[in-house]
Amino acid sequence: MASKEFDLVVIGAGPGGYTAAIRAAQLGMKAACVEKEERPGGTCLRVGCIPSKALLEATRIYSRLKDGSLSKWGLAVGEARVDVPAMMRQKDRTVETLARGIEALFRKNGVTHIRGTARLTGTGSVEVEGDGTLQSRRILIATGSRPATIPGVRPDGDRVCTSSEALSWEEAPAHLAVIGAGYIGLELGSVWSRLGSKVTVLEYLPRILPGMDAEVAAEARKVFEKQGLEFRLESRVSGVSCQEGRAIVHLQGGDDLECDRVLVATGRAPCTDGLGLEEAGVRVDEKGRIAVDDAFQTTARDIYAIGDVIPGPMLAHKAEEDGVACVERMATGYGHVDYSLIPGVVYTDPEIASVGWTEEELKEQGRDYRKGVFPFKANSRARCTDATEGFVKVLADARTDRVLGVHILGPHAGDLIAEATAAMTFGASSEDIARTCHAHPTLAEAFREAALAVDGRAINF
Repeated sequence: MASKEFDLVVIGAGPGGYTAAIRAAQLGMKAACVEKEERPGGTCLRVGCIPSKALLEATRIYSRLKDGSLSKWGLAVGEARVDVPAMMRQKDRTVETLARGIEALFRKNGVTHIRGTARLTGTGSVEVEGDGTLQSRRILIATGSRPATIPGVRPDGDRVCTSSEALSWEEAPAHLAVIGAGYIGLELGSVWSRLGSKVTVLEYLPRILPGMDAEVAAEARKVFEKQGLEFRLESRVSGVSCQEGRAIVHLQGGDDLECDRVLVATGRAPCTDGLGLEEAGVRVDEKGRIAVDDAFQTTARDIYAIGDVIPGPMLAHKAEEDGVACVERMATGYGHVDYSLIPGVVYTDPEIASVGWTEEELKEQGRDYRKGVFPFKANSRARCTDATEGFVKVLADARTDRVLGVHILGPHAGDLIAEATAAMTFGASSEDIARTCHAHPTLAEAFREAALAVDGRAINF
């Protein structure tokens, strides 16, 4: 097959890769995007963000029908039933629709979409299995990440699974052990708990949600325990074995835990194997991440990398920002991502969202700050929707009043954090937010009230 020439070849069609390819085409580059999977979208779309959120929403509705909490509104239905295979089919339709949407965006923007496994074969050269060699002025690696494992635990796709398999089970295991109390473990633990599983979450650390604000995490744990999740903190898993269709989780210094299935949710690892990085002169660190400079340039000339394969939070929206900044820098000489303002969201019920510094980090820095907290139980819209658990927390510099961090546990926290991120991007003070008119009744008023509380001026609490 004859070689093909491009200005930019992107390896990987996940959120970072497809966004970078489209932006490059908008900037006048002849761009190609190579993806080994049948459809574009990457882990996020196929076995990550999108299918998990579809299942979270479906099971949230089911749990409200089942627990009778709607009766206070005078709403009654017959016995709540769930058809898990039908739920999975709807989830798959959502994924398929969005994947077709990305393919349409490629066509609209003139991006060449190539299916196949890519490998670097030299400066400006990419070999695609079954599609020949592509020549390109620049190459961008955006191959994403895969579920990480821990010593002694080997997923088999049946009794011992990663998030990829746990998004497709067609029946709820009677007892599910989740290894890891981060966002993946809590989200999928919530899904299967709502569908009838007894869920035991095992976490090595003495708290859940490592890296998030400790006050928010502590309150969230109370909420999840009321929902039925069991937590065993400071539990070190030394291995998992399977006997007669059951899984046994071995705990160092503790009793074994017997269960029906195990979900390994201990983070993610970069997908860099088989790319020919060493031969191309691309250096990786001890964690397998690709080393890049401020322009996303690797140690090999004209080879770049973004998203989960480089240091930083492994989040789809971070990868998108990387992709845009990288190709804009190629085209214009300027591109920037403020990594201190990448929001994080846990899509449980209630949701948890965070941006900026946590209170613990500010204390470690020795930075003087003031704090404002406002509970959703004092918010009118939260009362109207019977979603009053949680609070908004605003941290501001004690001298300048500039907002340093915002942390939310509550309804639609993932949407509310956008206002906080925008405000902090433009250097807003808590006074700026407090003086901004917010529509009533809205959940966003809780953010304004928390900003007022920084100065002891909250009106409604």
